Formats: sequence, C-alpha cells, structure tokens
Amino acid sequence: MAFHVREIDWSEFESLLAAQNVDVPIEQTKAWSEYESGIPGRSPWGCIAIERNGDVVAVAAFMDYLTHRFHYLRSHHGPIWFEAPTPSEEAEALEALRSYVHTRDSKVVFLRLAVDADVDFACHTLSTIPYDTTVVIQTEGGEEGILSRMKPRGRRDVRKSLRECPAEVADETDLAAADFAPYYQIMVETGARDGFAPAPCGDYERLLATLGPKRARVFAARIDGELCAWSIVTISGKVAMRYYAASKNATMRQHVGERLVLFEAESLGEAGVERYDLMAVGSEIAPQLMGLNEFKTKFSKELVHVAPDRDVPVRTAFYGALVRLQHLRHSHR
Repeated sequence: MAFHVREIDWSEFESLLAAQNVDVPIEQTKAWSEYESGIPGRSPWGCIAIERNGDVVAVAAFMDYLTHRFHYLRSHHGPIWFEAPTPSEEAEALEALRSYVHTRDSKVVFLRLAVDADVDFACHTLSTIPYDTTVVIQTEGGEEGILSRMKPRGRRDVRKSLRECPAEVADETDLAAADFAPYYQIMVETGARDGFAPAPCGDYERLLATLGPKRARVFAARIDGELCAWSIVTISGKVAMRYYAASKNATMRQHVGERLVLFEAESLGEAGVERYDLMAVGSEIAPQLMGLNEFKTKFSKELVHVAPDRDVPVRTAFYGALVRLQHLRHSHR
C-alpha cells in the first residue's frame, strides 16, 4: 500500500468531492477560506489530494495560521475521506502528508487536522479544545418528527417552551447582516458568563457577508421585541451546524433555547437540510465541554462520534519545545 500526496486547485477539489457521496463541512469550502483570509494571521495554504495506489481517497483544504511567530496548518474537519480508513491506513496517509508538507513548506511546525485513529505521532492539541462527540438533529417530519426523535426530557422541555415561553422566534439574517452590534452585545454577555472571550464583532459580520445567506443564517428570539438569544447557523449541502449561539442571562430559565432550537431545525428542514449538527458536547477527551451536555443532549436519543482535532508535528524538535513551554506555563499558573 502506497500513499501519495499532491497539490490540487479549488476546481479539482470541488470536482473530486462532487463525484463522491460525502458531506462537505462548511470549513472545507472556498467560501470559508475566503472568510478566514480576512482574519489577521491566517491565509490560504492550498488544497491537497491523498492518493492510494493512484486513486484519490481523501482531500483536504488547509489554512496557514501565524501565531507567536511560528506557522502551523489547520484543516477544519479535514481530511474528507471518501471511505473511512482503517487505523493503519490513516497513519500511513498522515505520514505521507506530513512528509509532503515538510518538503513543500519548511516553515510549518505542525498540522492540526481531524484524526480518528490513535496514531502514535498525533498529539493532543496545544491550543483549542478538540471534541469527538456531537449531537445531530434529523430534521425530516416537521415539528412532530423532530420531537419524536428527542429524548423524553427533550420533548418535555420543548413542549413546555411552546406552551409557556414568551419569546417570538424568527429568521433575522437580514437584520443581523445590516447591524450586528445588538447581537454582539449578547455574545459578550455570554462570554462573561461562560468564561470565554468572543471574537471581534467584525469576524461575525465578515462571516455573514462572505458566506452569504445561502450558507449562513441568523435565527433569533425576542421577548416584547427585545433581543434575548440568537444563533448563527452555517449550511453546506444537506448539513447545517449551530456554529455560534448566545443568550441573555435574564431569560435563561424561560426555555428560550429550546424554543429557538426547534424553530431552527424546522426552518432548516423546510429549506432542504437533513441534518442539524449542534456541535460539540463533552466527553472523556473534552471534559471542559461537559457543561454543554445537559442542554444539547436532550435533542437526540443518540450521540454522534466525529474525528477530533489532533496535532501532527512536522518539525518535531520545534513542536517538542512548544510542548515543554506550555507545560512550564501551566506549572507556573
């Protein structure tokens, strides 16, 4: 078995995917590459095809991230495998990939990409929180179909929200695209509550503008006309992802979130989306995300496994120094 990696352009990348029956993550699209290009320190690095014995078995699009004066490549939810590889196949393909990157671009320190197998040279990410478990809502069947596939407590909470929640929910994509400031204020409040720093407001504005309404929608809830919760949902083919969400502290106990998620799933189903990914719940590899489980897991009886992000060192000595520096910082804290 021999794996070979070669550079391809966006046209071939898209043609190869169009010939396969695979879901294409929004981050593996040209539109997403254009969006990320507007963020300081990020630039498109290119697309690659992974071949086995002359046949393309996977593709991936990479962004170059410059941080703390070193470069690494990131492929969000990539590579896209045309058929699931065995652990040994994945390891051999990754070895070929890092060898290719080292030859082509010597400044790259490591790759951050989705790795499912326990590959001995793939490491837990230096930064960001990888996840290997998510919740996916099947959207067919309208309200009753969606409710029937929830856990009992999910149906109970959503029906309660339909009866008692005072919020009005709507697609506010056009309003948010015209003025995102009111939505951003709620994201800042959410970040203060949940312990994270939101991206600059311009990042969300640019995401909506670059992806456009066919690939990004904003759903929102209002009580007495006042914005109290919202989400940005990305769409790629038959799959949507709840990429960002924010809510006011004062309305968290009014089941606004349940009302909004049901509306989103119904709206997406009517638009032809079949699967609505709520993105990331806690698991053994991501205990920091356990706080998300109570809310998200009620919407489906099943959890879905995904390949988590891992770091694949290209310049192993440099990467080792980064690991030691991180350990030193943590020990001081």
